[in-house]
Amino acid sequence: MAIESRQPQGLVDILDKILDKGLVVAGDVKISLANVELLTIQIRLVICSIDKAQAIGINWWRSDRFYSGEVDAAEYKKLQDRVHQLEQQLNRAPQRKPEERKGR
Repeated sequence: MAIESRQPQGLVDILDKILDKGLVVAGDVKISLANVELLTIQIRLVICSIDKAQAIGINWWRSDRFYSGEVDAAEYKKLQDRVHQLEQQLNRAPQRKPEERKGR
Protein backbone atom coordinates (compact mmCIF):
# COMPACT_ATOMS: atom_id res chain seq x y z
CA MET A 1 0.00 0.00 0.00
CA ALA A 2 1.48 3.31 -1.09
CA ILE A 3 1.55 6.24 1.27
CA GLU A 4 0.34 9.46 -0.26
CA SER A 5 1.98 12.68 0.69
CA ARG A 6 -0.72 15.23 1.36
CA GLN A 7 -0.19 18.75 0.18
CA PRO A 8 -1.22 21.45 2.65
CA GLN A 9 -4.48 22.97 1.51
CA GLY A 10 -4.85 26.69 1.16
CA LEU A 11 -7.74 28.76 2.36
CA VAL A 12 -9.21 28.88 -1.15
CA ASP A 13 -9.31 25.08 -1.39
CA ILE A 14 -10.95 24.75 2.01
CA LEU A 15 -13.52 27.44 1.22
CA ASP A 16 -14.28 25.78 -2.12
CA LYS A 17 -14.97 22.45 -0.37
CA ILE A 18 -17.16 24.11 2.28
CA LEU A 19 -19.24 25.96 -0.32
CA ASP A 20 -19.55 22.86 -2.49
CA LYS A 21 -20.56 20.45 0.29
CA GLY A 22 -21.96 22.85 2.86
CA LEU A 23 -21.27 23.35 6.55
CA VAL A 24 -23.77 23.40 9.39
CA VAL A 25 -22.97 24.85 12.79
CA ALA A 26 -25.55 24.40 15.53
CA GLY A 27 -25.38 25.20 19.19
CA ASP A 28 -27.22 26.48 22.23
CA VAL A 29 -26.01 29.08 24.70
CA LYS A 30 -27.76 29.16 28.05
CA ILE A 31 -27.13 31.75 30.74
CA SER A 32 -28.25 30.85 34.24
CA LEU A 33 -27.94 32.45 37.65
CA ALA A 34 -28.53 30.37 40.79
CA ASN A 35 -30.10 27.58 38.72
CA VAL A 36 -32.53 30.02 37.12
CA GLU A 37 -32.27 30.15 33.36
CA LEU A 38 -32.14 33.80 32.29
CA LEU A 39 -31.38 33.56 28.59
CA THR A 40 -31.23 30.88 25.90
CA ILE A 41 -29.80 31.54 22.45
CA GLN A 42 -30.16 28.91 19.75
CA ILE A 43 -27.65 29.27 16.95
CA ARG A 44 -28.20 27.57 13.58
CA LEU A 45 -25.74 28.53 10.85
CA VAL A 46 -25.59 27.08 7.35
CA ILE A 47 -22.68 28.00 5.09
CA CYS A 48 -22.91 26.89 1.47
CA SER A 49 -23.14 28.18 -2.08
CA ILE A 50 -26.41 29.50 -3.48
CA ASP A 51 -26.63 26.49 -5.79
CA LYS A 52 -26.27 24.09 -2.86
CA ALA A 53 -28.78 26.08 -0.78
CA GLN A 54 -31.37 25.87 -3.54
CA ALA A 55 -30.67 22.15 -3.96
CA ILE A 56 -31.52 21.54 -0.29
CA GLY A 57 -34.58 23.80 -0.40
CA ILE A 58 -33.29 27.04 1.10
CA ASN A 59 -34.35 30.08 -0.93
CA TRP A 60 -35.69 32.62 1.54
CA TRP A 61 -34.01 35.51 -0.32
CA ARG A 62 -36.45 35.08 -3.22
CA SER A 63 -39.50 35.89 -1.10
CA ASP A 64 -37.85 38.51 1.14
CA ARG A 65 -38.65 41.98 -0.25
CA PHE A 66 -35.42 43.43 1.11
CA TYR A 67 -33.26 41.05 -0.92
CA SER A 68 -35.42 40.46 -3.98
CA GLY A 69 -35.70 44.15 -4.87
CA GLU A 70 -39.42 43.84 -5.51
CA VAL A 71 -41.43 46.85 -4.40
CA ASP A 72 -45.20 47.10 -4.45
CA ALA A 73 -46.30 49.66 -7.08
CA ALA A 74 -48.62 51.46 -4.64
CA GLU A 75 -45.88 51.67 -2.01
CA TYR A 76 -43.42 52.96 -4.63
CA LYS A 77 -45.88 55.67 -5.70
CA LYS A 78 -46.39 56.67 -2.06
CA LEU A 79 -42.62 56.98 -1.57
CA GLN A 80 -42.26 59.09 -4.72
CA ASP A 81 -45.03 61.42 -3.51
CA ARG A 82 -43.35 61.76 -0.11
CA VAL A 83 -39.97 62.60 -1.67
CA HIS A 84 -41.65 65.21 -3.90
CA GLN A 85 -43.40 66.71 -0.87
CA LEU A 86 -40.14 66.93 1.09
CA GLU A 87 -38.36 68.54 -1.86
CA GLN A 88 -41.08 71.20 -2.08
CA GLN A 89 -40.73 71.92 1.64
CA LEU A 90 -36.98 72.37 1.22
CA ASN A 91 -37.48 74.76 -1.70
CA ARG A 92 -40.02 76.87 0.26
CA ALA A 93 -37.87 77.11 3.41
CA PRO A 94 -36.17 80.51 3.78
CA GLN A 95 -32.49 80.26 2.99
CA ARG A 96 -30.32 81.72 5.77
CA LYS A 97 -26.98 83.22 5.10
CA PRO A 98 -24.08 81.69 7.08
CA GLU A 99 -23.68 84.80 9.27
CA GLU A 100 -27.37 84.74 10.33
CA ARG A 101 -27.17 81.29 11.90
CA LYS A 102 -27.70 81.07 15.61
CA GLY A 103 -25.48 78.97 17.78
CA ARG A 104 -21.87 78.96 18.79
